[in-house]
Amino acid sequence: MSSLTARFIWNFVLNQMQNEMKTQNDFTREINSKAPVVFRQSITINAEREKVWSILTDINGWSSWQAEIQTAALEGEPIPGNAFTWHSGGTLIRSRIHTNHPSSNFGWTGGMPGLRAVHNWVLENNDGQTVVKVEESMEGLLARLLRSKLNRTLEESLESWLSLLKKQSEKTSNQG
Repeated sequence: MSSLTARFIWNFVLNQMQNEMKTQNDFTREINSKAPVVFRQSITINAEREKVWSILTDINGWSSWQAEIQTAALEGEPIPGNAFTWHSGGTLIRSRIHTNHPSSNFGWTGGMPGLRAVHNWVLENNDGQTVVKVEESMEGLLARLLRSKLNRTLEESLESWLSLLKKQSEKTSNQG
């Protein structure tokens, strides 16, 4: 093994260890606008904010309406510090809730080796409708290496998530 290869591997391992330590202790509430992967989007939903909120924060129920999520399991209530795991697109993601301001703000951090994400939702009343804003940033080695693909994937995923949240909220709202 060349010294250049060994140095690359050593730096990679150190970087991963530092990122893992940061992820375990960091309850960042803001996305990193300078991260390699960033996306923001919003949608207006024809349902009361509390209805949208109850669907969004029911993590264990995500797979019933969110096509990309195969499973989701929250340990306890959806409150800051509590962890949940979910399978999206066949990938296991471990996340930890950092924000829960009822019917207003909800967010988590999560990731896997080489990738750390911050994900935030904001719900606002608008004359009986709800404006839902979502933003996410991803950083780490994988985000730098796969920047273009991950930006496209994140955009498609969050647009789909918003569309499905709208459909589920309006369906549920119209039924009850």
